[in-house]
Amino acid sequence: QLQLVESGGGLVQPGGSLRLSCAASGWTLDYYGVGWFRQAPGKEREGILCISRRGVVTTYASSVKGRFTSSRDNAKNTVYLQMNSLKPEDTAVYYCAAAPRDYSFCSSYPHEYDIWGQGTQVTVSS
Repeated sequence: QLQLVESGGGLVQPGGSLRLSCAASGWTLDYYGVGWFRQAPGKEREGILCISRRGVVTTYASSVKGRFTSSRDNAKNTVYLQMNSLKPEDTAVYYCAAAPRDYSFCSSYPHEYDIWGQGTQVTVSS
């Protein structure tokens, strides 16, 4: 079974930074576009950005533009979400998801992704 393993969540003060990792075990992420989503209590899952197989990042959520970005390290079979200048409203469970598509694929729609991580909690609070 193909799985994504997420790590790096936790409690951080407003203005701080976190880096989430999304690792594939036993298969390669090279052939997959990867999306990042988050879900706050009582809210729908939100697609915030994605990184294509080419490494091009597309940001969908205006609230994170200029603060969040993603990168991929194919040698480590891992994709990262770098989150800077964190705000309390960024508090949510964060998910990565992968889709085996062409080189330019990116999407903010959850149904277009096939493999999901387990989610990691990010809490921004003083």
